[in-house]
Amino acid sequence: MTQFQNRNFVCSVLPLAAGLLIATGVGLPPAMAQSTSERAGYDYLERGWVEDAIRQFQRAVQQQPESVSAQLGLAIAYQQAGQDANAWQAYQQVLTLAPQNRQALVAVGTLGSYRPDWQAGGIEALTTLLTLDPENLEARAQRALLLGYQGRFVAAIADYEVLLANAPSSQTLVEAAQIYTYSGNNTQGLALFERALERGHSLTDAAAIAYAQTLRETGQTEAAIAILNPRLQALPENIGLRTALAMAYTSADQTDRALELLKPLEGTPEATLPLARAFSQIGRQTENPDLYQAAIELYQDVLDTTANPSNGLLIEVADVLSEDPTYQADALPLYDAVLAEGPDQLALQTKRLILAQTLGELSTADLSQQLLTQLQPLPDDAATQQQVGQALIRLDNPDPALLPIYTDLISAGTPVDFIYFRFAQIQIARENWTAAREAIAAYQATSTGQQGVESTLLLAEVEQRQGNLETSADLYETIFSRTDSLRLKESALLGLSGVRQSQQRWEQALIAYERLINIKPQSDRAQLGSAYLSLKLEQMSPEQATTVLDTWLANYPTIPEAMVPPELLNLVGELPATPARLELYETLLQLAPTHISLNRRYAQTLAQTDREAALAYLEDLTPTDPADIDLYFVQGEVAQTLGDLDLASEAYETILVQAPDNVDALAALGGVRFQQWRLEEAEILYEEVLAFRPDDWATRYILAELQLAQDEPIDAIEQFRLLENESNRPATAPSLEYRIQDIQLNFLRRRGFQPYWEQY
Repeated sequence: MTQFQNRNFVCSVLPLAAGLLIATGVGLPPAMAQSTSERAGYDYLERGWVEDAIRQFQRAVQQQPESVSAQLGLAIAYQQAGQDANAWQAYQQVLTLAPQNRQALVAVGTLGSYRPDWQAGGIEALTTLLTLDPENLEARAQRALLLGYQGRFVAAIADYEVLLANAPSSQTLVEAAQIYTYSGNNTQGLALFERALERGHSLTDAAAIAYAQTLRETGQTEAAIAILNPRLQALPENIGLRTALAMAYTSADQTDRALELLKPLEGTPEATLPLARAFSQIGRQTENPDLYQAAIELYQDVLDTTANPSNGLLIEVADVLSEDPTYQADALPLYDAVLAEGPDQLALQTKRLILAQTLGELSTADLSQQLLTQLQPLPDDAATQQQVGQALIRLDNPDPALLPIYTDLISAGTPVDFIYFRFAQIQIARENWTAAREAIAAYQATSTGQQGVESTLLLAEVEQRQGNLETSADLYETIFSRTDSLRLKESALLGLSGVRQSQQRWEQALIAYERLINIKPQSDRAQLGSAYLSLKLEQMSPEQATTVLDTWLANYPTIPEAMVPPELLNLVGELPATPARLELYETLLQLAPTHISLNRRYAQTLAQTDREAALAYLEDLTPTDPADIDLYFVQGEVAQTLGDLDLASEAYETILVQAPDNVDALAALGGVRFQQWRLEEAEILYEEVLAFRPDDWATRYILAELQLAQDEPIDAIEQFRLLENESNRPATAPSLEYRIQDIQLNFLRRRGFQPYWEQY
């Protein structure tokens, strides 16, 4: 299941608000210029004659290219003239000559806010300045802002923690609130906004956009709309306000109104990135694949037209691409590009590992091992914990081996609501029902858990796993009727079909798949599941079912472990064994080594082509858990087919040691004893089966055959006559009249009698 995550990263989103810039220090440098041109340049600056100052400083730099004061004067003049690009280059030259020049470091940090491709340079300059002057809170505030722009939230929040502990101004509170919001910590973001508002602080439009987002993410959608609507009416050309309001309307289930708001932005170059963000968010919330596809195309346009995209933008685009199977492979190199510059980013490493597993580059075991190595022990700082928690949301049904990581995140109070959902999934997999229910309750108590019915899906699964099948089915039906989400409706119907299959109510299980196809025809699981059950119920031919399978395989030529639906395994296991699918069996068995039907088909295929290989496979076909008896059925069944009755007998006897009352094993062992001509033992076993299934027609038929085999033809005939007239006689069973006549004829021959028609 996918968690709806915030994609409105700070990078390139927040227009620079008034008061965010630190002083540029446009005074004279500490040492007076030596040349006449330099002296004249500073004189012109003092008078405000900026263009004249530029000409003088250019002349001075030509005369003395190594003069720090000349380069610095030129940079200041360019900056005062609004020639930002020239100022940036000039300050870079100053730092080349004097790497610790504080005035240049301050200015570069300020200019870093102007363009995305200057942000990294601004951060580097401010870091140098803070090394020289750790108590410079203005420099720290500017660096925190730039780090937020870059999407480096852990480092940004580390700076804000220092600032918030030192009597922060209202402006600092608002800046911090924006970064916390865009990092995904909406609770802290909201608290900081409220502190600033209590002081009477007036929000800029950029801050109002972030404030509305944190309101929306904490379930206060109407309040978010109330903040944004009047601002957009006053500034209808403001792209940020327009896209933010559209997303708020979407959260309020007014999608048509949201899309109408966005329509004027289409085709506007400067709106490409904001529109991509809006389409991504709306497409995700409304489960509209067309909008999500439009978002991806816009993001690709942004990357194609951005000469030097920031790391924050690369991460943002990679996050969006990674949620669409068609583009997941394109997301991986974007993550790699960012990690190449900063490999110590744990959250980003976590995202990258999960995506690699989704693409089939890592097995589940390898992913778990690497995550445990990377995240155990969990880092102490809360910001890293939060970012790691958000990254782990992507991992649906986590491997129970990862329990220590999720336990640590919950113990640390990590503000990621969906962690409780994933924790509950792990406890369900571990069959720790009490812990699972406690985790579900904890998730329901969060703001996210209160807004949807996802937790009911977990409760339905718990009931199903505990054997409360009708309770589970009722919960799935409740979810289906109470949600408008196609994703949740799909999950509910898949769960319902699973319950009906557990009950062996195959027709009802098939109906659940058909209901899903009606509302989501493109559902792979519904298509595969419907084909599997239709084949099982003989409502579809093997050829038709094979067509469904081949269509799926054509769409997914490689089969990553993370993408294998259980319906695929069931369909392949239900289709007749064939050497043409030998490679497919082997691939799927690597992903699901204990699947009964797959093992059966694989062993049957080996039996068709290589008897010795089949027997060798059966010898090794033992479960890792001794209590798991299902694979022994496959071992016994195929060994019996191959004529290795000793191996078949051993397999069924092993089952009966674990489960003495297993009726299927009793019947199967009875069949082996019959083949071994150990008739009395076979009869005892089938009598035991009949004690459990007194009305089982097939068992009574076999017992009649056993009577005949033990030379009791009269008793056998009597049983066959009773069976012939039974109301529960299977429709496919042959008539027993000919069998009775044949027994009578043989019986007469044995006594020397001869029918009248043979006397001539």
